[in-house]
Amino acid sequence: MPRFARGFNVEQAHAWLARRDRRLAAWMRRLGPLPAPEGWARRFDPVDALARAILFQQLSGKAASTIVGRVEVAIGSARLHADTLGRADDAVLRACGVSGNKLLALRDLARREAAGEIPSLRRMAVMEHDAIIEALVPIRGIGRWTVEMMLMFRLGRPDILPVDDLGIRKGAQRVDKAADMLAPKALALRGEKWGPYRTYASLYLWRIADFSESPILKTNRSQD
Repeated sequence: MPRFARGFNVEQAHAWLARRDRRLAAWMRRLGPLPAPEGWARRFDPVDALARAILFQQLSGKAASTIVGRVEVAIGSARLHADTLGRADDAVLRACGVSGNKLLALRDLARREAAGEIPSLRRMAVMEHDAIIEALVPIRGIGRWTVEMMLMFRLGRPDILPVDDLGIRKGAQRVDKAADMLAPKALALRGEKWGPYRTYASLYLWRIADFSESPILKTNRSQD
């Protein structure tokens, strides 16, 4: 059974994409090489990462970080898991700023973890990315996009293209100088040219979508 490393050679990915797509290559020269995401080298706990992803949904990075900090204080741990989240009842977590829907999602995550339904990091290392997505999207509050962010920024899988992401679609539109954004299915076809390094192409598409001559402040993300 193949074992998947966390991360890939970004220099190799850069060279490959520069040869494969002339339009993207022009932007790559303009923006310069992009480094590997820092998350590839950090200790990683899938359940904790999913819990944080739930808490970050539909909030600014600053607001979500504040709520996560309150939850950590309430449970007395920086590790969000079934055992630690169980230290605080629903009222306590709601007082931290956790919405009703997010609370239900956290409880579902904890229940599934306790039942052994969440693959461990060791198990994920031998799973194809589609299998990881299939295993995690049944969790309440966890959609395909959330798992794709984990695959890209934590597991370092090289060939992920989140076609439903607005920034990715805007970046591709800007690369192609198109009047309209591509629909997700069309973007998936367009992105076949970037395989097997669609993750690295995605990092550029986000930068391209946000590009301006003025500096942009960094936003906290759940997977940072």
